[in-house]
This record gives sequence, C-alpha cells and structure tokens, in this order.
Amino acid sequence: MSKHSSGNRRILDDVSRLATSAAGLVQGAGREAETLLRQRLERLLDRMDLVTREEFDVVKAMAAAARLENEALAKRMAALEKVIQAGNAKPKVKAAPAAKAKPVAKAKTKPAAKAKKAPKTAKK
Repeated sequence: MSKHSSGNRRILDDVSRLATSAAGLVQGAGREAETLLRQRLERLLDRMDLVTREEFDVVKAMAAAARLENEALAKRMAALEKVIQAGNAKPKVKAAPAAKAKPVAKAKTKPAAKAKKAPKTAKK
C-alpha cells in the first residue's frame, strides 16, 4: 500500500502544481486583458475629444462665478430702473465729472485783412 499512497501523493502534488500554474496563468491573462481594454478605452476617449475632470471643474467654477456676477448685475439694474421710474434722474451711481472747457484768450481785434493763399506743395 505504500506504493499506492506515494503514487497518490505524487499525483496530488502534480495536480496541485498544475492548479497553481493555471491560477497564475489565468491571473496573468486577466491583467493583460485589463491592460489591453484600458488602452483601447483611452484611445477611444482621445478620439471623442472629451475634456478632463480638471478642465470640467475649471469651467464649472467659471460658470458659477459668471452666474453670481449676472445675479448681482440684475439686482443693480433693477435698482437703477426703479430710480429712473420714480422720476429721479440722478442714480446712486456717481457719474464721471465732465471735462472743463479751456478759457479762450481775448485777442485784440484788427480790421480783417485778405487771407494769403498757402503755396501749393507737390504731392507724392
């Protein structure tokens, strides 16, 4: 019986090694399949010209800021419209000061003389 038990033990060891090798092979094939699938998906996404998460977050923040600014401007415009409708032409917003005109120096008046014509110049 010792012959059979050592033979059975050897067969069980061989089956165990074969199962371990098969498991390693299946695991390696799974990693390779995952890598290939990932590469194909990346190529597909590149062709679709999709934005990255970072780009999306930046544009999302810009849109939120623009929305807040738009709401503030809408409130300001509504307040200005109320002022105008009330008949008050002076809105609360300070206008820029008007430019001052330069004083004109008084010249001594002389009798009008005939104006001399300027000499003609050659055009290029």
